Amino acid sequence: MEHRDNLLTRMIEQQAAKIPSSYFLFASLCAMCASLASEVTGRQRTSRFVGMWVGPLLTMGLYTKMVKTLGTR
Repeated sequence: MEHRDNLLTRMIEQQAAKIPSSYFLFASLCAMCASLASEVTGRQRTSRFVGMWVGPLLTMGLYTKMVKTLGTR
């Protein structure tokens, strides 16, 4: 039996395909720089909080790249 995505999933994939994956790479680099700046200035809690954004941002960029490459079904 073939698996079919629901309407919400298709709509999300179509919208995600419109966002350039380089935006997420740039945002993750900005998060790394902001985290480093916070660490250097002694704001460790802020540094760790912003530093945790890098992984999800890169994951979202990978997702958009996969949606564009593999397409939606």
